[in-house]
Amino acid sequence: MTLYSCCLILLLFTWDTAAYGPNQRAQKKGDIILGGLFPIHFGVAAKDQDLKSRPESVECIRYNFRGFRWLQAMIFAIEEINSSPTLLPNMTLGYRIFDTCNTVSKALEATLSFVAQNKIDSLNLDEFCNCSEHIPSTIAVVGATGSGISTAVANLLGLFYIPQVSYASSSRLLSNKNQFKSFLRTIPNDEHQATAMADIIEYFRWNWVGTIAADDDYGRPGIEKFREEAEERDICIDFSELISQYSDEEEIQQVVEVIQNSTARVIVVFSSGPDLEPLIKEIVRRNITGKIWLASEAWASSSLIAMPEFFRVIGSTIGFALKAGQIPGFREFLQKVHPKKSTNNGFAKEFWEETFNCYLPDGSKNSPSSTSFHKGHEEGLGAGNGTAAFRPPCTGDENITSVETPYMDYTHLRISYNVYLAVYSIAHALQDIYTCTPGKGLFTNGSCADIKKVEAWQVLKHLRHLNFTNNMGEQVDFDEFGDLVGNYSIINWHLSPEDGSVVFEEVGHYNVYAKKGERLFINENKILWGGFSKEVPFSNCSRDCLPGTRKGIIEGEPTCCFECVDCPDGEYSDETDASACDKCPEDYWSNENHTSCIPKQIEFLSWTEPFGIALTLFAVLGIFLTSFVLGVFTKFRNTPIVKATNRELSYLLLFSLLCCFSSSLFFIGEPQNWTCRLRQPAFGISFVLCISCILVKTNRVLLVFEAKIPTSLHRKWWGLNLQFLLVFLCTFVQIVICVIWLYTAPPSSYRNHELEDEIIFITCHEGSLMALGFLIGYTCLLAAICFFFAFKSRKLPENFNEAKFITFSMLIFFIVWISFIPAYASTYGKFVSAVEVIAILAASFGLLACIFFNKVYIILFKPSRNTIEEVRCSTAAHAFKVAARATLRRSNVSRKRSNSLGGSTGSTPSSSISSKSNHEDPFPLPASAERQRQQQRGCKQKVSFGSGTVTLSLSFEEPQKNAMANRNTKRRNSLEAQNSDDSLMRHRALLPLQ
Repeated sequence: MTLYSCCLILLLFTWDTAAYGPNQRAQKKGDIILGGLFPIHFGVAAKDQDLKSRPESVECIRYNFRGFRWLQAMIFAIEEINSSPTLLPNMTLGYRIFDTCNTVSKALEATLSFVAQNKIDSLNLDEFCNCSEHIPSTIAVVGATGSGISTAVANLLGLFYIPQVSYASSSRLLSNKNQFKSFLRTIPNDEHQATAMADIIEYFRWNWVGTIAADDDYGRPGIEKFREEAEERDICIDFSELISQYSDEEEIQQVVEVIQNSTARVIVVFSSGPDLEPLIKEIVRRNITGKIWLASEAWASSSLIAMPEFFRVIGSTIGFALKAGQIPGFREFLQKVHPKKSTNNGFAKEFWEETFNCYLPDGSKNSPSSTSFHKGHEEGLGAGNGTAAFRPPCTGDENITSVETPYMDYTHLRISYNVYLAVYSIAHALQDIYTCTPGKGLFTNGSCADIKKVEAWQVLKHLRHLNFTNNMGEQVDFDEFGDLVGNYSIINWHLSPEDGSVVFEEVGHYNVYAKKGERLFINENKILWGGFSKEVPFSNCSRDCLPGTRKGIIEGEPTCCFECVDCPDGEYSDETDASACDKCPEDYWSNENHTSCIPKQIEFLSWTEPFGIALTLFAVLGIFLTSFVLGVFTKFRNTPIVKATNRELSYLLLFSLLCCFSSSLFFIGEPQNWTCRLRQPAFGISFVLCISCILVKTNRVLLVFEAKIPTSLHRKWWGLNLQFLLVFLCTFVQIVICVIWLYTAPPSSYRNHELEDEIIFITCHEGSLMALGFLIGYTCLLAAICFFFAFKSRKLPENFNEAKFITFSMLIFFIVWISFIPAYASTYGKFVSAVEVIAILAASFGLLACIFFNKVYIILFKPSRNTIEEVRCSTAAHAFKVAARATLRRSNVSRKRSNSLGGSTGSTPSSSISSKSNHEDPFPLPASAERQRQQQRGCKQKVSFGSGTVTLSLSFEEPQKNAMANRNTKRRNSLEAQNSDDSLMRHRALLPLQ
């Protein structure tokens, strides 16, 4: 009794399970059952369930020819496997396939039948009875199509670890193994597709787009991933809308308004064909043209959208398509379908009726009324061929090849091949179980599953470790997320010139295996925009910024809406739409248009520029004049004028002036390290040598004339040795300063970028301004001392020190170098060197002209004044002047002393010096005659004082006139005796020195 009861219960469950689920199905018995979920219809009829009576199952509408072809691909694969002698030998695969009607509710209704059957098998009732009507469990499910449907199915199948292999669900959410434990797929993840979409937009230099997504688990994650990729590429999204095939008319109108008012021409759409169809119809009705549609693979080849009457609106579509595969024998299998022959396929009858627009008398649809449907094409979604108020009966002899439907479009098998691959993946997992060797299995202790009692979770385990080669020679293995990585073809919609239909031209591909930046390939020559144009449309918020400008942010606007701002000086941009201008390298500057960098202008005091040439000519002129003077002094070295000016020191002085003029040339030309270290010391030492010579020369003469009668000691220390020693010591101090400077902080060449942006000034960095100050300060100190001695000796004979000329030259020297300091501090660049060169030349020319030009003039043009008598006369005259002043001073002192003692009038002291008061020679001689007479007889000078004029007379005759010489000697002795003037004796003693 117990055994009978158990069998009865099992039969009841079996009958209920077999009947459970949608009534329309494709089913075949086998040792192992595979489930299938396919969208044979696009949707369900809207029906208000008021629950006044028992709710009825909703009716599926709009036949999908592509969905039926996918179902046929599964059946073909199973039959091919069953007939294979190598794959699952002695095993038969069966199937149970349901229509999801492209809705979650219908898909879950079918999925429950899979789960219920597996639940019954888990009761293990076979040990109580042996029932022949028992149907094996569904160990794997192929499907579903849409990501939203697969998400719901995966949540249910995952509870029982029933493996689900989808052929068209690409949502990246399904890669989450924590939530979808048993989900796998033979289609690439949408993550790569979203990245590819962003790459295409970047390729065409678009940055202003709109987005539309289906309001499901396919559209929302896909468009979200696209937003992430777009943000990384600075692509701005003007609008983002969600759509659904069940959206009411008002919602569709709002989306269309947004599209119509948007300035974005590129629209990225992540949607299926049925969800997008209502929106496209409204856009066509309003005739909104000029948009570029970037299509995801779910609708890129959908015949619901790719219709000739829609082409004027969506003709500029670029979309993604899966890689096509080859299924040998599948074409013939499709042609063999027939309601009477396909007894296991419950969908064959409806397919026949929809294909030939007729009805089978014994079919389920024997009424004239028919389901309304629409023609379309989608890689998996298609519709019927029209509406009819009356259908004639089918004869059964209709030719399937005579009717053009999406069912027979086998040229590009994409989704169909994915179905084929999904079935073979399950079959190879079962084959691994079938051939498993104990001890090498995937389960505990290397155990293997029993193929005759295989369970769903065991198949899932082997699917995760699957690795086989498909019929195209490609390796198939699921990654850790249950995905297969694949490539995409990029298609462009064209209008066929033959029949006016929409064709899909392959214009590129996207290789996910390539490295970043090399994945996308597009042949632009194949692309037709709007069906005819080759020009790439513009879809940017702002016009491109030309090279030389950058994008400037407009407050309150997206980053893609910008204004073009010129690059600042020193920066450039050599590309359009530059986000920022690049700085030019240090030695470069931007050109006039700021499109590139050009070398900066190099500036220094060049030999070739007019200013440098002028300074060089003046320096050469100074060298020439100095050399000329030196030559004159050398030629006339034995003349009194040259001797009287201290001949040896004059030579050294002229040599130092040559060095001064030459040192100015070191300041001209491009500064090098060696010129920078040489020019300041050369200038400083040359000028110190020059000033030292003038100082020693002036000081020597002053000491001689102010000393008492020269002795041999005086002659020794006033000789050349002492003079050169003093010059050397003064110059040595400057040399020490220069050596310390060069050792501690040597000057160097310096490229100055800071003074002017577009010019590089090559100058000398002095190293230490303090050292330069010491160098110039020491030179000025010697010049000041020289000026002091020159001023003090201004009344000495001109033949010896030219006091007024030296004084004047020192004044010029001071004026030049005092003016140099502010000029040097206020100038920059090459003008710093120019100022110093001008100062050197001005000071050198002042010294040369004041000290030597008068001498050269006398030597060359006034030789009569270059005689010994002229020199002696000048010296004697100075002596007598000094004596006369001393006499008058003594006379005034005596007079004051007499007045203070007796009040008597003092007499004029007697003297052999003749005095004349306020009268002249009544018969003056001409100047030339007077000069000749003085040269023959002597010289006579007049010394004027406040109370009168004293005439001094001194005669110099030839040595052979002894009498005249004796008389002159007595006269001088008389003057010495009468005046007791030591000063007169001192000057008389200098006469032999001449």
